[in-house]
Amino acid sequence: MSVIRQITPLSGIPWPTQDPFLFCAYHLDHYPAGQDHLGPAPGLLAGRNLGHDFTLKDGWRMYHGTTVPGFPVHPHRGFETITINKQGWVDHSDSLGAAGRFGPGDVQWMTAGRGVQHAEMFPLLKKDKDNPLEIFQVWLNLPRADKFVEPHYKMLWHNTVPQIEEEQDNDQKTIIRLIAGTYKDFISPAPPENSWAADPQNQVMICLITLPASSHWQLSATDADINRTLYFYSGQALTIDQKNIPVNSAIELVPDSTLHVINPTRKPVELLLLQGRPINEPVVQYGPFVMNSKEEIHRAFVDYQRTEYEGWPWPQPDPVHGRQRGRFARYADGCEEVPDSETVKP
Repeated sequence: MSVIRQITPLSGIPWPTQDPFLFCAYHLDHYPAGQDHLGPAPGLLAGRNLGHDFTLKDGWRMYHGTTVPGFPVHPHRGFETITINKQGWVDHSDSLGAAGRFGPGDVQWMTAGRGVQHAEMFPLLKKDKDNPLEIFQVWLNLPRADKFVEPHYKMLWHNTVPQIEEEQDNDQKTIIRLIAGTYKDFISPAPPENSWAADPQNQVMICLITLPASSHWQLSATDADINRTLYFYSGQALTIDQKNIPVNSAIELVPDSTLHVINPTRKPVELLLLQGRPINEPVVQYGPFVMNSKEEIHRAFVDYQRTEYEGWPWPQPDPVHGRQRGRFARYADGCEEVPDSETVKP
């Protein structure tokens, strides 16, 4: 029996996901040099649907930003957001007063819980050259019992995320970046305490895999009730169970069979793996709210209109943190965290 259940072409945003995941978006934007306001030159914005610019024009998008690209203030309730950064910079600000800047290799994990507003902006820090951005945005559901936990924001800095290098016969290495879960003897940084990923029995695993030219990779079988999806988003070709997989494919896998992946080409292949035990509860989603019933969605809107989830303490809807600031995280309790010797100034 094949290890492949289904292959779905990847087109546009978002990508298809399986429970416990709700959403997965891949952003690859080749932004131009930044101006003093950390956005593109105003003349480059002509012809864009500012505020809702998801069309790839000149190699980049503004998304909901109007001066700086990104996602100005918006609310969430009932799930978690995980932002995985491969290149570029992201500025976080939220309704709890927390803020931060993270860069290549870093991961931001935010539990929205009972409700939070946040902004994720993509400041163009380099004035004399292009500012490429490559990130994944993943939504992980929360079970009914945890949908009203206190909001929480956590950074997994690049120097704390395990990078596993597996030797190939041709002296090259397969590289696995373990963002959540366990892989062989390696353990990821701890997720927020109320996350579905915090319980090892839920077998949540998030990792990025790079297969070099003419290489292979193997992933052990797991429990039959685990959902496992492999996203082939960069490269030329991939072979699984002697089946050729085209680039830009989501592959739903049979979890209790060992996975054998082959890169038969002379170019590297890049993959994202999302795995986890399904929550198996009703999911009702409306925009930024994910609950278990229509009544709870209605309550989420009413609560947001009444309280704005603690309000918005920033003077503008799209805060950025200046050109000179490096990596940092300032939490709601006022404590500030900066990575140690790995700090990189833009």
